[in-house]
Amino acid sequence: MSRTEPGPDGQLRCHWCAATPDYLDYHDQEWGYPVSNDQRLFEKLSLEGFQSGLSWRTILTKRPGFRAAFAGFDFNHIATFTAADVERLVLDAGIVRHRGKIEAVINNAQRAQEMVAREGSLAAFFWRYEPAQARIPDGPPIATSAESEALSKELKKRGWKFVGPTTVYAFMQAMGLVNDHAPDCVIRAQVARARAAFSKPAGQT
Repeated sequence: MSRTEPGPDGQLRCHWCAATPDYLDYHDQEWGYPVSNDQRLFEKLSLEGFQSGLSWRTILTKRPGFRAAFAGFDFNHIATFTAADVERLVLDAGIVRHRGKIEAVINNAQRAQEMVAREGSLAAFFWRYEPAQARIPDGPPIATSAESEALSKELKKRGWKFVGPTTVYAFMQAMGLVNDHAPDCVIRAQVARARAAFSKPAGQT
C-alpha cells in the first residue's frame, strides 16, 4: 500500500492527509515541525489525550473551542482550575465533554509546573526522548516506539494522566521529535531542514 497520494497541487503527500481537507494545512504547516514552546507542547499532549478513542479530525475541528475553554493551554492558569471549572467544562459543547480527560488536563497542568521547576522547561524534558537515530518510515505505520514507551512510563511515574505510549508517540510525531512523513512526501524534506536547524532546548544545570 502506498504511503502517499497526490495533493491538490499534484505533489505527493502522506496518504492520511487526503482523508479530509481539514488535514491538509495541518499536515503541511504543523505536523512534524520541531516545537520548543512549552505552551504548544502542553496543548498537543492534552489534545492527544482527548483524541483517545476518537478521530484527530474531531479534535482538530474543536481545537479553537479547546483553546478557549483551557485558557490557550496556559498550564499555569489551568493549574488553578477548581471543581467548578470541571463542571463548567463538562457542559461546554465546544470541546469533548469527557470528565476524566478534563480532570487529566488540570492534573497534568499541575504536573507541568512541577516539571518546569525541576527541569527548566517542558521542552528540555521532552526533547531528551528524541530518538538517537532517525527512522525512515518506509514500512507499515507504527503506533509506539521504544522512546514513546520510555517517555510514557516516566510521565506516569511523575503523575501525568492519559499519556499512554500510543498517545505519546502521536505527540512525538506531531511535535517533531521524529520525522514520520513518508520518504516521498513533499513535506518531509522541509521538516528535515527545520529539524536540522533546530536547537534542542537545554535543561537545568
